[in-house]
Amino acid sequence: MNFRKTYESKLYFVLQMGLAFCLTVLLASCAAVDPGKVDVELKKTAPKIKVTTYSQALSDLGLMSEIYATGSLKIQSNPIGDNTGTAQSTGGEIPRDITEMIKSSLNSIGGNITFIPYDPAYMQNQMVTGYSNFENKLIPDVVISGGITEFDRGLETRGENTDVGAEAEFTGMKDWLPSKRVSVDYGSSSKDGLARITLDFNLLDFRTMAGIAKMNTVNSMEVAKAMGNKELGITIFGPTFGRKGSIKKVQGRHAAVRLLVELSMIQIVGKHLVMPYWRLLGDENEPDNIVITALQRSYYNLSEQQRTAMVQEWLYLHGYDVDVTGSIGTQTVAAMQNFEPTFDGSHSISVDSFIEIYTTIPIDEKTLGRRNQLYRIGQQASAVNPVVVAPQVQQVEVVEQVAQAAPVVQVAASQAAPAPVAAPVVKKGIGRILSDEEW
Repeated sequence: MNFRKTYESKLYFVLQMGLAFCLTVLLASCAAVDPGKVDVELKKTAPKIKVTTYSQALSDLGLMSEIYATGSLKIQSNPIGDNTGTAQSTGGEIPRDITEMIKSSLNSIGGNITFIPYDPAYMQNQMVTGYSNFENKLIPDVVISGGITEFDRGLETRGENTDVGAEAEFTGMKDWLPSKRVSVDYGSSSKDGLARITLDFNLLDFRTMAGIAKMNTVNSMEVAKAMGNKELGITIFGPTFGRKGSIKKVQGRHAAVRLLVELSMIQIVGKHLVMPYWRLLGDENEPDNIVITALQRSYYNLSEQQRTAMVQEWLYLHGYDVDVTGSIGTQTVAAMQNFEPTFDGSHSISVDSFIEIYTTIPIDEKTLGRRNQLYRIGQQASAVNPVVVAPQVQQVEVVEQVAQAAPVVQVAASQAAPAPVAAPVVKKGIGRILSDEEW
């Protein structure tokens, strides 16, 4: 019995000391935190240039248009926004108007791509004030229309909770204590959701305002949000101490829309100019069937001499010193064997080699320099003998786009062989083949 009383007395002493310590800490904390002196510190950050996953790809697309000599393309965009109607109902969770994002994307391409803004009120006001008129104004070739067409918020929602508690009650405690229990409680909860945003874009012919067949993009992106809570509570003979924390994270909807806009602009411009734009998006992206089909169609509609001249031009851009003559010589055979080892010049260039050589032209400043060399060679050859020219040397007039199978890439101007020979002028470029009336 004496042992038990001694044990209870020591336990009671320990509990008293623990309670006294906790109360001391609590009182000290309350004294240090004056409710009348509440303050919060704001994080300060410096402004940063907005760089996205596709910023470099947009710039490289402009460089690609110069290397592939696509000719000038003037693009205008309609006012484009949220077609789902949920931008306002969800408190701006997605942007209501994305026109400025499209403007920034198109204007950052450069190269042969010229962006023309659509702002009739501004133009009208300028005319009224007498500052400007329609003289010397560029007329768009194509117009982009589209918008946010899907926003599925509750695509997937998951949640989980965890609650753990333990308590013990001591006997023989003094009556002045509020409680004779000691308890510990812990709880946590989490919830996450998934949404999907989809953007549709179509390319229209400015002259006819009709859609250009197959010149469209549909891209989706899944965005997530999650929230979590944790609570810890300790009760010692009445007084309770606890701590609670919560966090909420949302993947930026507006940032996701910007990425979708930039990707769509790269796709729709690349398809329209029949360029291998997918090379700018990463190794995991597959070739675009629209572009490949346009290349196949061009291959089968060109004569063998025209095909050879085109391939020789592309081989020159690859870095091989090949004369663009339209006939297969030793230089062409040696260069072709890097793409088709069995090629000996006794047979035509295959459609597969035709496509591979075209779609793998390097995209860098060195290749652009070789393109400019071709221009200068062509100008010099034309100055010496403007009648006797090689394939693809003669200037080809700009041809209007017509809403048919695939877009036309105009034949590059003034591209000549180092040693020009008499040959028919190439009238057909990569892409859709125009009829004689359209030419």
